[in-house]
Formats: sequence, structure tokens, C-alpha cells
Amino acid sequence: QVQLVESGGGLVEPGGSLRLSCVASGLSFGLYSIAWFRQAPGKAREFVARITAAGDKSYYADSMRDRSTISRDDAKNMVTLQMNSLKPEDTAVYYCNTYPTRAAYWGKGTLVTVSS
Repeated sequence: QVQLVESGGGLVEPGGSLRLSCVASGLSFGLYSIAWFRQAPGKAREFVARITAAGDKSYYADSMRDRSTISRDDAKNMVTLQMNSLKPEDTAVYYCNTYPTRAAYWGKGTLVTVSS
């Protein structure tokens, strides 16, 4: 059974940083591109960033390009998302999935709240 488990969310003040982690099990992790998505209250889920299976290319939503870095450690089956200069509008539940996504792989996500 494939599982992707997100962690690292929390409450942070505007301008602060968080490092989110996604740990996968049950799949050949190194064969997959992995992406982060987020869903703010009352809004649709949206793409945040992704990294290729080889780890040689990364892609970001315009809103996060200059403020975040995605990386992967295949030895740990882990993808991380470092987010800096956080804004209140970054408040959302953050999810990871393969890319393209698979419905069965959505986890519970990790909540990021940016507030003073």
C-alpha cells in the first residue's frame, strides 16, 4: 500500500520559515516525480512545486518561486519543501503526491498557518 505522509506544518509569523517533509512508502520512490500542493480554506487545491524523479529539475508556482526550495533524498524516500518569507495567504493544508498525481496517494496533509 502506497502512503505519502506529510509533516512539518505549524503556526508561523509572517516573514517566517517552515520546512515541510513528505515521506513515502510502498512505491519505488526514485522512479517518481514528487509534487507539493496546497488547499486554503474555501479554495481549490493548487500546485506549489515539484521535483523530477532524477532530482535534476524543479518547478514552482509563480507565487512560491522566489520563496521556496524543493529537494529530495531518495535514500530516505523523502521530499522536503523549504518555505521562506511566508505570508498569511500561504495558510493552507499542504499535501504531497506523485506527479502526475494519483487519487489514491493523497494523504492527510500538514497544516501551515501564517499569522501574527
